[in-house]
Amino acid sequence: MKIFGFAGWSGSGKTTLIEKLIPLFVARGLKVSLIKHAHHTFDVDQPGKDSYRHRHAGCTEVLVSSSRRWALVHELRGAQEPGFAELIERLSPCDLVLVEGFKRERLPKLEVYRASTGEALLHAQDTDIVAVASDQRIDTKLPQFDLNDVPAIADFVLKHAGL
Repeated sequence: MKIFGFAGWSGSGKTTLIEKLIPLFVARGLKVSLIKHAHHTFDVDQPGKDSYRHRHAGCTEVLVSSSRRWALVHELRGAQEPGFAELIERLSPCDLVLVEGFKRERLPKLEVYRASTGEALLHAQDTDIVAVASDQRIDTKLPQFDLNDVPAIADFVLKHAGL
């Protein structure tokens, strides 16, 4: 599996860009998965639903299955968060794993940048950032893409990943 990440501050447009890239990768016949790092607590099931109730009652894992999808929720219950490598091992085989978050992981990343976030660029401190996508020109020696030029970004990601 090839792995490619996206880094940027909250509000920079990482999720939106990834959402636009995925159909382009799938249209090329690739099987794509995604790992996203969330902050602290989050729920993927809804309060009141059976899976939520069972998890809150004390289950470590709750697997919900239907004819269209299945989902496994694993409650850490105070255990240490699994490392990135362990999470990758839990994925089913695919061609490309997209990663949102996990800023400290050593993997090639595209920085998504908007000056309107009020934050500094990340690539000066992160040597794993291999390109930047922004809504404006910035001063960098890295390959640079207009944030709205999704096909060019898709081509770059696939070429960099060796796909």
